[in-house]
Amino acid sequence: MEIKKVALADLMLLQEISIETFTDTFKEQNTEEDLKQYLERAYNLEQLKKELANKNSAFFFLLDNKETVGYLKLNVEDAQTESIAENAMEIERIYIRKNYKRKGYGKFLLEQAERLAQKEKKKVMWLGVWEENSAALAFYTAREFVHTSSHSFFMGEDEQTDFILTKRLN
Repeated sequence: MEIKKVALADLMLLQEISIETFTDTFKEQNTEEDLKQYLERAYNLEQLKKELANKNSAFFFLLDNKETVGYLKLNVEDAQTESIAENAMEIERIYIRKNYKRKGYGKFLLEQAERLAQKEKKKVMWLGVWEENSAALAFYTAREFVHTSSHSFFMGEDEQTDFILTKRLN
């Protein structure tokens, strides 16, 4: 397995994998219209270009045998979507392509995120998980993340609740 930092030259692949993995994960639980609105807002090329240019955000592709199987997005400082804790790193996105799920890739990306957080001397890692995503909630709780609060997440016009999960780092 190989981790590759996403560059501006990778913009089209980042958009493709973002839309593909988000759709695969959430299309069954949301209306087509709400999903379409969200995808157009969150993953249009200008938005992704802006996120890639932010010095406090970083995207990483996970490759296995040269095949891109998933990606990770991390935020620090003012790039975090919320102020959850001092000296924290947000895991904004961990997505694995459908054919590669349940093979350890998500765990690998999470471990990479934790290593980077420790290297940056962060005290807390945190993320938001949709309250209905029981598989993700189980995955993170098994890795010592604790539900500490909640916030609203808008899927198009549909207001949903994300649980904020945090993990203290040594």
